[in-house]
Amino acid sequence: MNSSELPKQSDVVIAGAGIIGLTAALYLSDRGVNVTICDKGTVGCEQSMRNWGWVRRMGRDPIEIPLATESARLWEELAAQVGQDIGFRKSGIFYLCKTNKDLAKYEAWMPHAKNHKLDSHMLSPQDLAIYLPSLKGAWAGAMYTPSDARAEPSIVIPAIAAELRRRGISILENCAVRAFDTSAGRVSEAITERGAISCKNLVLATGAWTRTFCRNSGIDFPQLKVFGSVMRTDPVDGAPEYAVAGNDFAFRKRLDGGYTIAQKNANIAQIVPDSFRLLRQFLPAFRSEGNEVMLRFGKAFFEEALSKKTWAKTDVSPFELKRQLVPVPDQKILKRGMSNVIGSFPEFAKASILETWGCAIDVTPDAIPVISSVLSNPGLIISSGFSGHGFGIGPGAGHLVADLITGSRPIVDLAPYLLSRISKIQVTKPNRK
Repeated sequence: MNSSELPKQSDVVIAGAGIIGLTAALYLSDRGVNVTICDKGTVGCEQSMRNWGWVRRMGRDPIEIPLATESARLWEELAAQVGQDIGFRKSGIFYLCKTNKDLAKYEAWMPHAKNHKLDSHMLSPQDLAIYLPSLKGAWAGAMYTPSDARAEPSIVIPAIAAELRRRGISILENCAVRAFDTSAGRVSEAITERGAISCKNLVLATGAWTRTFCRNSGIDFPQLKVFGSVMRTDPVDGAPEYAVAGNDFAFRKRLDGGYTIAQKNANIAQIVPDSFRLLRQFLPAFRSEGNEVMLRFGKAFFEEALSKKTWAKTDVSPFELKRQLVPVPDQKILKRGMSNVIGSFPEFAKASILETWGCAIDVTPDAIPVISSVLSNPGLIISSGFSGHGFGIGPGAGHLVADLITGSRPIVDLAPYLLSRISKIQVTKPNRK
């Protein structure tokens, strides 16, 4: 079948052609499962190709470490699977500590590294002078994980898509999944803007759009969006091979020799109606991590207030009205981030900024993704809410989706990722018109 032709039937339909949807399709294909991927826009057009490109285990919530560890193993295999250099390098990651308080926070995390047999360890200021000789300023130390890695989002996403197409898997771009139908109590059709696809499973790998889809289907999925700003430079002589984060900057080397740079702890959360609806669930996270997010009130509030909340399967959906969620980067944040980098690593003063971009991050109340069947709708699977961690743990998450669908032994324990932990109500009043 032509990859752009809508199939009448598929074992599994995946909504979303980002890192999660693509790797889920890859591992399902390995097991002989027929898969169709539909995306309202184009392959990897949102967060999957707009992230920092870090593949880390260090500093993660202990719940996520097993999935991050399995993902690191799968990352090592991906280049061979797609037949292309995807920029995966075990170059190591540093978290620099400016104060003793910062140092104590990471030292408190170290027992988790030991429990999971990670090679993370603390460094003294003297150690830093050896690893990062150009680093300027007074630093209390750092946490360092030599085996943590990086990869190239703009290369790996198209490479996986190309491999899937070589396998005969249909990837339908500009083809939004509007809704689903059920038969005998389980998913039986994915309703797209081009027509229906008969299927046994529908996977929502829909990133920041998942709450919108779920609400129309009567499913409570607590999710908000935060927005980041990122830039890339030309090659910089003498800059570190490592990925490095300080309190107010982060960078990693790119395959082309340039650097991806951001201001750490400078994401923007637009105040929207859902901010109030979900306030009780998100308030604990905001209280503990509020210094990493800046609240803004503006036109986004009114755009969301006026947006379509429900629609019939024959209606044009919100996904067709906005094919790509592409935020405008905040140039002030980027300017500060670059200044912060230069203050610590003077060699970056010679860098030229080649491109800037914005990204939309899908966040859950506990910053842990949902990778779960929806009990009220057998055959429906959500894999979303990755809270900025989706690229690094994407292969593991995709594998876990494939495990769910095929009934295989899960690559990691499913319990921490179940929808029920953050959603007491999975069914309200779905729109079935």
